[in-house]
Amino acid sequence: MEIQKTPLKDCFIIKPNVFKDERGLFYETYNEKAFKKNTGLDVDFVQDNQSASTKGVLRGLHFQRGEMAQAKLVRVVKGKVLDIVVDIRKESKTFGQSFSIVLDDVNHLQLFVPRGFAHGFITLSENSVFAYKCDNFYNKASEGGIIYNDATLALDWHLPEEEFIISEKDRELPTFEEAIS
Repeated sequence: MEIQKTPLKDCFIIKPNVFKDERGLFYETYNEKAFKKNTGLDVDFVQDNQSASTKGVLRGLHFQRGEMAQAKLVRVVKGKVLDIVVDIRKESKTFGQSFSIVLDDVNHLQLFVPRGFAHGFITLSENSVFAYKCDNFYNKASEGGIIYNDATLALDWHLPEEEFIISEKDRELPTFEEAIS
């Protein structure tokens, strides 16, 4: 497992060791000892989630507040997505900054998203299966979000907006400024 820093504090790209032969491939998706050793973080994952989406489905930007904040380890099981995170920790040196990465079933990269980040993704392939581990349980009362087209963040989702498929709930999310106030 190779761990790469991103420009955002505490956010890491995880590149697993993939073993391929004539039968297919094998790789370890998570190893607690290797993760701790390479990131210096002690994260106790308690919930796994998975979603399936078609091309253009945009989910996010989501986060949970306060004691129910979640760190996530995200990956793509099938397909290809653009994953985007935004640091919303006011005390952070990278507050308000974003990072994006293409995750797919070819590169097998994963992204560790620390607590205090907004997270979203858009499916770039015809279909995707997206999986993530969380270090805290989902709590509806603690959920928050930022609208995908926030002018302050000016995120590039890699597809034309007319191709976006967005839930009504996500279309009504507040701006970055409103969400962090």
